[in-house]
Amino acid sequence: MKFAICNETYGQRPLAQICEHVAQCGYDGLEIAPFTLRDDPSLLTAPEAAAIGRTIRTAGLEVVGLHWLLVKPEGLHLTTPDDAVRRRTVEFASHLARLCGEMEGRIMVWGSPRQRQVAAEQTYADAWKHARDGLRQVAEVARSAGVTIALEPLSTAETNFLTSAAETIRFLDEVDHPACRLILDVKAMSAEQSMSNDQQGVAGPANLPNIIRASRNHLAHFHANDPNRRGPGFGAVDFGPIAAALAEIGYNDYVSVEVFDYSPDPETIAAQSLAYLRRQFSPPPA
Repeated sequence: MKFAICNETYGQRPLAQICEHVAQCGYDGLEIAPFTLRDDPSLLTAPEAAAIGRTIRTAGLEVVGLHWLLVKPEGLHLTTPDDAVRRRTVEFASHLARLCGEMEGRIMVWGSPRQRQVAAEQTYADAWKHARDGLRQVAEVARSAGVTIALEPLSTAETNFLTSAAETIRFLDEVDHPACRLILDVKAMSAEQSMSNDQQGVAGPANLPNIIRASRNHLAHFHANDPNRRGPGFGAVDFGPIAAALAEIGYNDYVSVEVFDYSPDPETIAAQSLAYLRRQFSPPPA
């Protein structure tokens, strides 16, 4: 298994400084949020992206890829009835795919919950069609760049479109493109499983491994965090069964730390998250 962390954990620090600490901690890779590189990532050029990739590799790290894709610029949306907005969104995402390839990254995590929310005036079926057709176009560009789009199920607290792994898999089957696959995120899976358990009268997010097993044929990336928005090991989720399920399905790519609560500080988050993950994924012999 390889481990990475997302660069926005470190705030506005220079990229080289971030890379130095991430490498010192012992991570294998760095995942990049485009909005941290420039206020309007549509203005990033291929030579700039290549230089960013070199900076990361010079520190001894791999470029995992990109995430938080549609935060900036404003006004992007995947499912909107507005043809012009969807066209602009596809063009921007295609630009990011090319940049990701220039950095020598391989994954683009497509979360962006607000930018896929189904509008009140449209049907879910129309939103589904718009998203499917748009992602097919971006996936074709991504494939040419050696990049895979990893579509992320997110909780109903964040969006009303693709809120479970099972639904996202059905959607991916319709997209039917080898460069469009699935990411699982522990925080999002916990919300999904907790809702299912509540309906069954079972307390807590008890069965995350089953979601992983059911996703084995589509899984391309994995985010490690906790429902409390902090890092792995900073909350109630036990990653032991998660690690075992990932091993069971033969997943041996990146587990990437993505947090939303940046306390107490980046150094503590990075070091303690990685130490915890290593204990769970490489337990001592019995």
